[in-house]
Amino acid sequence: MGSKVGPGGAFGARYGTVARKRYVEIVSKMRRRHECPRCKTNSVRRLSVGVWLCRKCGYKFAGGAYSPQTKLGETSRRFGGLVKPTMVEAEGKAEAEEKTGAKKRRREKIKEAEKPAARRIRKEKAQRGEKAETKQVRKTRKGASKEESK
Repeated sequence: MGSKVGPGGAFGARYGTVARKRYVEIVSKMRRRHECPRCKTNSVRRLSVGVWLCRKCGYKFAGGAYSPQTKLGETSRRFGGLVKPTMVEAEGKAEAEEKTGAKKRRREKIKEAEKPAARRIRKEKAQRGEKAETKQVRKTRKGASKEESK
């Protein structure tokens, strides 16, 4: 009887040949050295699940559980590289326009929501050159009138 060697050898005759072969394939690919995305040398090893470290340049990055680059990650990198610059520029301009437009619309809504009498009083005070009262001033006046009535 020969001794079992390699990653699947620890299982002995258990779990079936197909399962052991799959395990050996995955683990042997995981344990080999991979190419570093920064320095391009074969010195990347797995630290833990999804965390990979290049032993030469010290670059630590996230990847797949069993390989540093996954098929889905490669696809997203290719797609992201093509679309990213144009989308970022368009979003930046749209956000700037939206912020200024939103403030103006908010002010207009507030003015429209005011009662006609309040609007008239505000216009009269503006003509006289008086400063408009803030909510805090109104609250203090209300508090003072309640104390006077007691």
